[in-house]
Amino acid sequence: MRLGLVASLNRPAGNATGVSLITSALGAKRLELLCELVPDAGIIGLLVNPSNPNAEAHALEVQTAAQVLGRRLIVLRASLETEFESNFATLRKEEGRALVVENDPFFDTRRDQLVALAAGRALPVIYHISEFPKAGGLMSYGPSLIDGCHQLGIKTGRVLNGANPGDDPVVRPTRFELVINLKAVKALGLDVPDKLLVAADEVIE
Repeated sequence: MRLGLVASLNRPAGNATGVSLITSALGAKRLELLCELVPDAGIIGLLVNPSNPNAEAHALEVQTAAQVLGRRLIVLRASLETEFESNFATLRKEEGRALVVENDPFFDTRRDQLVALAAGRALPVIYHISEFPKAGGLMSYGPSLIDGCHQLGIKTGRVLNGANPGDDPVVRPTRFELVINLKAVKALGLDVPDKLLVAADEVIE
């Protein structure tokens, strides 16, 4: 809605409908999960893409959550891959102990680079989709992309069968996944609380 693509989620209007993954709205939850895994991280970074029109609103949400959790949040901004190195360097200079990477298509296309930078600096990082821990990252929390694609297929079928897109509510995710990569956990010398292991939808050995 913030981008003006639909009038509302329940009644999109116009000629548009779809599936909303609302992954950015989960930034505060990702911060909470990261704090559970790295409880001594008093200073935490948040990486956002300033070219994303939702970036500042999402940063504010995570900033509020950080205050509640008693953490100091450092907002880092990158819209070019050449800016990643300086962002990680800034976080180290500020004695940041962990990082939340907000969801953004640009970050997704630089997945391997971000995972490698985090590993090279022994930095605990949480991402928004399971593709990151499956590529060697520490952990992720967000909606299931497989479930989202399934829902999109159903919605496409309705439209092809004559349904009016503007009358078909935008579907929101019903399944969220917490994925933890134990190999990355071991490399970082962390101990995973039993609470997180029990809550995890997938644990990568």
